[in-house]
Amino acid sequence: MASTIPLHFKFKLWSNPHPNTHLDVIAVRPRINRRSPTASFYSAQHHHLLHRIFNPKSKSIHTVLTRVSSDGGGIVDAASQQSASEDRDTLNSNSPSLGDGYVSLFVRMLGLDNDPLDREHAIVALWKYSLGGKQYIDAIMQFRGCLNLTVNLLKSDSSSTCEAAAGLLREISSVNLYRESVAESGAIEEITGLLSRSCLTSEVKEQSICTLWNLSVDEKLRMKIANTDLLPLVIKSLEDEDIKVKEAAGGVLANLALSKSLHSIMVEAGVIPKLAKLFMIDVEQSKVIKKEARNALLELAKDEYNRILIIEEGLVIVPMIGAAAYKALTPSLYSWPSLPDGSEIKRNSEAPSKYGASELLLGLNVDEKNAEIDEIKMNAVVGRTQQQFLARIGAIEVEDERKFQSESTSRRFTLLPWMDGVARLVLILGLEDELAISRAAESIADASINEHMQISFKEAGAVKHLVRLLHHNNDSVRLAATCALERLSVSNSVCQVIEAEGVICPLLNALKHSGTSEILMEKTLDILARILDPGKEMKSKFYDGPVNGSKKGLNAMGSPDATVPLDGNMDEIAVSRSTTGKDVADPAVIARLVEILKTPSLNLQRKASSILEFLTITEPCVDIIFSVDIESGLEAVFGQKILDDTESDMDDQQPELHALKVEEAGLAISAASRLLTKLLDFEQFRQTINPARFTKLLRKTLRSHIPLHNKDWVAACLVKLSSLSGPNQDLDGPVNLEVTLYETVPRLVEQIKTSFSPVAQEAAVIELNRIISEGVVDSTRAVAAEGGIFPLVKVIEEGRGRAVEAALAILYNISMDSENHSAILAAGAVPALRRIVLSQGPQWMQALHLLRTLPTR
Repeated sequence: MASTIPLHFKFKLWSNPHPNTHLDVIAVRPRINRRSPTASFYSAQHHHLLHRIFNPKSKSIHTVLTRVSSDGGGIVDAASQQSASEDRDTLNSNSPSLGDGYVSLFVRMLGLDNDPLDREHAIVALWKYSLGGKQYIDAIMQFRGCLNLTVNLLKSDSSSTCEAAAGLLREISSVNLYRESVAESGAIEEITGLLSRSCLTSEVKEQSICTLWNLSVDEKLRMKIANTDLLPLVIKSLEDEDIKVKEAAGGVLANLALSKSLHSIMVEAGVIPKLAKLFMIDVEQSKVIKKEARNALLELAKDEYNRILIIEEGLVIVPMIGAAAYKALTPSLYSWPSLPDGSEIKRNSEAPSKYGASELLLGLNVDEKNAEIDEIKMNAVVGRTQQQFLARIGAIEVEDERKFQSESTSRRFTLLPWMDGVARLVLILGLEDELAISRAAESIADASINEHMQISFKEAGAVKHLVRLLHHNNDSVRLAATCALERLSVSNSVCQVIEAEGVICPLLNALKHSGTSEILMEKTLDILARILDPGKEMKSKFYDGPVNGSKKGLNAMGSPDATVPLDGNMDEIAVSRSTTGKDVADPAVIARLVEILKTPSLNLQRKASSILEFLTITEPCVDIIFSVDIESGLEAVFGQKILDDTESDMDDQQPELHALKVEEAGLAISAASRLLTKLLDFEQFRQTINPARFTKLLRKTLRSHIPLHNKDWVAACLVKLSSLSGPNQDLDGPVNLEVTLYETVPRLVEQIKTSFSPVAQEAAVIELNRIISEGVVDSTRAVAAEGGIFPLVKVIEEGRGRAVEAALAILYNISMDSENHSAILAAGAVPALRRIVLSQGPQWMQALHLLRTLPTR
């Protein structure tokens, strides 16, 4: 919906130097040296009529408001209803017919051959005349050249002329019929030049930007307004001191945001931080600024990337569910003080006071030392208190309910500062409306983009509500709650609280259910994979333990975590960890996980493998794993069809999509390799599997195009399997050789390329030289194929001692194949070798031998 433009006119009337004459309101100034061509026209008999037509104090020309709406409403009379009838009679009797002759006169006075002062008076008079309404604008627009002459006046050096010209364009553009004509006359280009001036009055800015506000209603004109020159000027106007200029700029941006194609242009121009700042500043003088900023941000938030940028500015997108939904809120009126996350503040005395004050004022029994809480908890308390108070008095969404009665609440959102937004969303989770609950949970998932927001929701008490909603009988509510918990569980500290709230059982129930949708299954496995993480114990040493003598641990983002529960929740977390294995030791759950390994979803395969790896820690789970045909599930993961793709197959697909699939396959195979490596520790499993079958699958994986870092566990698993193969091992392709060529050599080359540590780089070069010196077949070809020539030449240029010696030896072996000569020369080896030879350093003889093997020009 297009925006409404509140106009605030400030008329600057021409001051007549001859107040005693009867021409005190006519926009023509007589001169001594020559007679004005229009002076004789103004006689005393016309004075009364002109005064009534153009005098702004006349009842017939009172203040009007220009309103722009989607249905094209033009000029709306905003005068009091008491004088409406009288004014209507006056207008009908006197204008515009009686003023038509004077309109044509003033239009002729706009001509380029007239005196600049006459042109100024004429444009001021026409501007005032246009304030009468659409019929007055129609009278002006009868003259075809009026628009072009008006636009030309925007180049004037006079502020009053520019203001009047922009004001007239503003009035004309408020009428749908003339909006396109204004744009075709070059108004947008001239306004761009006008706003580019260094010194410009607020009145001129206001009228010019309000003209753009009217023009931006037309979708076809928005792209023209959002050009590279004008858009930064409009955004800069958001910082203007005049509040009306800010309002107009916000209105233009709100209309531009209605076109999705302009979102990227606006975001790149830096509009989001400016609008967010305007929205959060409490401006008592105008509500229009906040409304337009909110409208623009909500339109931009329809794009996921823009939504993240808005949340990073400290705003939260909250669904509007209707004021009636909050009537179901039943807050507890008498309870011991507690924090929003459920942590109770300990009492310092159980004995009642003599006069019962402790029963009325519960805070009397709170020790100040026990009540010390950090800032994020205080924000949660303040936010909860404010939102519950607004809900109790029925003040939430009341005003918006009147404005959007015809629009469905399922499509409406609003913006709130993060403290109020977090509290509002948690408040909605406690209501009865299923649609409202699911929308709030979805908003929590969208807002949980970083550690700060995740911990804020935890402190506000969102976790316990979301875990409770996992038992809800509505599928959409369960899905929304699961998605929210999945996003919150990214934080290690929040994940611990989620586990302590008893989330394992409802998640396992959803996992066992055969009718669970794929998206719900994926989110469920995400949460379980983070809770049942095989590396959890190692992570806890870093995240939960003291750091540099501090009593605080580190959260998942590596920052100090000041959110330690107040009332024994850490003990609950420890108990929860000890009982996790018992909860998951369910044959139906483990059988379901093995079934997931056989599905084509690479993401689900990776998470199922990770959970099964965690379960190998407990003996009851291991026995169940062996009984559900885990071998077939692993074969399905290692036998990915994408590993068989040739280079021609890759060319037929989109390169980005194929690279993404290969990366996902690498993650799934790496997780399955870890699982297989752990299972090989059990004698029962070693006796049942076919080592040769898995060796063949893993060797094919090792030679594939999956990322190098995903081959670590594949190589380790192959080495472990080779010890079980015995005499049946394939002698044509020894495992150790393939591990060296497809994992060790590429890893060492990558380390030489990317390592910032000279020590690590030197160790990689020496290890690579050792492999080649031992005569490993095709090792030099593998180094060249991995792009190792250029980094090795860089080592001999910048390295020292043993690293240079090892790099020279490797390059010498590589140079034995003449196909590598061009690459060695292209890497700049010859100048570096000559410097070493001429310096007579320790490696000069090696450098000379290498030079002799290279072709001379």
